[in-house]
Amino acid sequence: MSRAGFRTRLFFILTLFATLPSIVLTLAWGGTFTRAIPLVSGSSAWERAAATGGKAIAAAEQAQLSDRDRAALRAHEIELQESLTQARRFGFIAQRAVPVIALVAVVGMGVLIVVSSRVAGHLSRQLSRPIDELVGWTDLLGRGEELPEGPPRKGAPEFAVLRSRMRAMARELHDARVREIEAERLRAFRESARQVAHELKNPLTPIRFAVARLRREAPPSLADVVDVLDVESHRLEEMARSFSQFGRLPEGPAADVDLAELARYTTRVSVPPDVDADVRVEDDVPMVRGHHDALARALANVLLNAVDACRACRADRPERPARIGVTVARDRRNGGGGVVIAVRDSGCGIAPDQLAHIWDPYVTHKPGGTGLGLAIARQTVLAHNGTVHATSTLGEGTEIRFTLPAAGIGA
Repeated sequence: MSRAGFRTRLFFILTLFATLPSIVLTLAWGGTFTRAIPLVSGSSAWERAAATGGKAIAAAEQAQLSDRDRAALRAHEIELQESLTQARRFGFIAQRAVPVIALVAVVGMGVLIVVSSRVAGHLSRQLSRPIDELVGWTDLLGRGEELPEGPPRKGAPEFAVLRSRMRAMARELHDARVREIEAERLRAFRESARQVAHELKNPLTPIRFAVARLRREAPPSLADVVDVLDVESHRLEEMARSFSQFGRLPEGPAADVDLAELARYTTRVSVPPDVDADVRVEDDVPMVRGHHDALARALANVLLNAVDACRACRADRPERPARIGVTVARDRRNGGGGVVIAVRDSGCGIAPDQLAHIWDPYVTHKPGGTGLGLAIARQTVLAHNGTVHATSTLGEGTEIRFTLPAAGIGA
């Protein structure tokens, strides 16, 4: 026989706690009242008192009594008869009240049982439904599935607190799973990038030497061929460098970095003259703890992407100016405890279905691109305990935001 469910067992226990004391008290009260009524009525005692009183009155009437004594004796006889009549009436009522009292006790006991069962059923539902729901939620959490939405079931306020905390725990578990999957994915990408960089660098060194020798010794008729070899070998060298950068995290000791100065310098050396660049730095921006070169490389990758976006949009819409805005400010959403670097371009924007994949390695829409620029930038910011965020509007441009903790925060 299968074990009864929690709600059934709870209902049974609550019903027993309610009905057993009621049954015991009702039976005790009914039995006591049934036994006590005949004793209280005293009809047999009044019968004996009337018999002995009658004999005493008969004996007294044979004696020589005055009229006053006879009147008193007669009044006593009348009182005795009335008391006997009242005792008989009470006894008559008491004999017929016992079944009524027993019936009332039984009915009252039945009412108590019904009421207690209803109360027990209500309490069992109020306790078992939220508990069953939360038990089901633990199963969903174990399988990594999302918790159901919708209005919560009725129950004590403590269950609402428990639900909200379980939902918070589910979100944290989901975020942790996503971070773990992302970290594993990035580890696999970095490993493949290291291998590709290694395989490219090995033949590139002799190729570059051979191109340099050809440039010195080849006849003028082969100058175009040598130029092609030089350009393509240089492109492969840049590609190998990108793979190598993506394949490793920032190394070496960290130091305090002035992001305001880093933004000014990186923008000046990364943005060409044909694109307007405006750098705005808020006052009293705190320092961040990190690796200067890695952060500069990450910002440079974003700026180069912004330059390409501006040029591509200007090729389709010549009247549209090419502008890049760089802003360095405190992170107001974090109480000023971090620094935000925002890079906004005047390009044509990114479609929503493509925006979510701009951080993925090897995803690019530029001819000859490796798709590692933004992936390297994101990897660098995450290694500094920061976050990245991108927003874009078609026809207006794209904004990339880096948020980094200030020195001493989140390190």
